[in-house]
Amino acid sequence: MATAEVIDLVALGEDFVRDPYPVYAALRRRGPVHRVRIPEGAEAWLVVGYEAGRAALMDPALSKQWKNASPSFPLSSPAAGPHMLNQDPPDHGRLRKLVVREFTARRIEQLAPRVAQITDELLDSMTALPDGRADLVDALSFPLPISVICELLGVPMLDRTAFRDWTATGLTDPDPRAREAATHEVTAYLADLVERKRLEPGQDLMSGLIRTTDEDGDRLSQEELLGTAWLLLVAGHETTVNLISNGVLALLTHPDQLALLRADMTLMPNAVEEMLRYDGPVETPTYRFTTEPVEIGGTVIPGDGQLVLVALADADHDPARFPDPGRFDIRRPAGGHVAFGHGIHYCLGAPLARLEARIAISALLERCPRLTLDAHPAALTWREGMLIRGPQRLPVRWDS
Repeated sequence: MATAEVIDLVALGEDFVRDPYPVYAALRRRGPVHRVRIPEGAEAWLVVGYEAGRAALMDPALSKQWKNASPSFPLSSPAAGPHMLNQDPPDHGRLRKLVVREFTARRIEQLAPRVAQITDELLDSMTALPDGRADLVDALSFPLPISVICELLGVPMLDRTAFRDWTATGLTDPDPRAREAATHEVTAYLADLVERKRLEPGQDLMSGLIRTTDEDGDRLSQEELLGTAWLLLVAGHETTVNLISNGVLALLTHPDQLALLRADMTLMPNAVEEMLRYDGPVETPTYRFTTEPVEIGGTVIPGDGQLVLVALADADHDPARFPDPGRFDIRRPAGGHVAFGHGIHYCLGAPLARLEARIAISALLERCPRLTLDAHPAALTWREGMLIRGPQRLPVRWDS
């Protein structure tokens, strides 16, 4: 049974940002639901534990639509418009169906050679640095997925750096005014991009989304195109940036597992699953709001638009599902983790994120046989907020 007190996660400071897992575990031992104050400036009901978390992710009484938030809720949606991640059935299914028509498994598989090429070019530049050291986020983790998703969507090369600032600010900046300003900038850019694609369509995903219709003639509206473009650009690179960074950090801080992987690179697919489970890129998913009272583990959450957050990070560290969850083990059967969510909102881009992580980390280990961390792990600074989890910088060296 959760207590009625509000637990101020903000007051826990940098220790919680750097390593939230002990805090979540302590809460889980007290019960599956807790009232918390989050860094983004709101109060929420936090759901911890694997079974409770998966059940909440499937609960139809928890709405993804911001219009169902309590009138007193202090935050606004960062999205540029409606998309499948902020809609409920039946609208969610309609939008997902239209996007799936273009975001196909075949299109993703065909990206593999280009992902490998971009990775090699980035590693060429990184390993050419004279002192044999770099920030891996700047050198590889960020530029690879942003290049891939921008090519996929047809976003011009020169605009990609701006997107890094916009999305980082819009998703995790503690200042609500900064988040709102970034959202407006992205929305204006995407509106211009969509208009250009209408006038000069190509073979890219954005042009396909503009053209696509289903059997009944349904198609994405202008607002839905903007929202979907926002979702694909943001989710399409932020998740993979931090999957690569967190995964490499886990390997470099567990030399036995790094040696095991180097000795048998066929373990890479499972290693990526363990990276996702052990320290995934999404700490809590996008917001859910109650549309009716919801009972979880003996606690009744009111049904008046209360914010509910599912701690994906804790679900994947629940010993009831993953024995010895704090141990990083690339041979662990890591299937069943919820790093990409669960239920109807399961991440559509999961195959692309996995593909990029496998290719990028394999190439990095091959090109840098003496790769090491170039900072003490405790000295790393982490992304603010509770949505995206990853280090702001990851200093590495490869000539030592």
